[in-house]
Amino acid sequence: MIILGIDPGYAIVGYGLVEFQNNRFKVLDYGAITTDKDEDMSVRLKHIYSELQHLIDLYHPDAVAIEELFFNKNAKTAILVAQGRGTAIVACANKNVPLHEYTPLQIKQALVGYGRADKKQIQYMVRMILNLKEVPKPDDTADALAVAICHGNSYHASNIMDLKTGI
Repeated sequence: MIILGIDPGYAIVGYGLVEFQNNRFKVLDYGAITTDKDEDMSVRLKHIYSELQHLIDLYHPDAVAIEELFFNKNAKTAILVAQGRGTAIVACANKNVPLHEYTPLQIKQALVGYGRADKKQIQYMVRMILNLKEVPKPDDTADALAVAICHGNSYHASNIMDLKTGI
């Protein structure tokens, strides 16, 4: 299964593509879609949409995993990030790729086994699980890979449960 992980945003959208097969992960690609702060928001969102559509056309993922938003301070930033997240969701929906959403807590638990893990712990586990020489940069890229790993682990666990229950 090929999984596209997305760390949503509007200035930087992290993405990570992994193949999950036989309970192992293999990195296919990762990076960041960046937008110019001097551009109108509509142009920035169009760029995010186009780049994600290109990645989907290039890799044909079987699933997309995206991080749910968590903000407790700046409402204006939350709204802008939500616009970027919505754009990413529509880009995937228009390509008919199944979308799965995970909270930061779920992602941390899936990678570290602890829902309050810090960013360094997550990055370390991404590097180890994917057998990378260094932590991917920017942080949004490592976060996107973490979301993809979370989905692979969640998908695998749900299939095991289906086998045990016969559902």
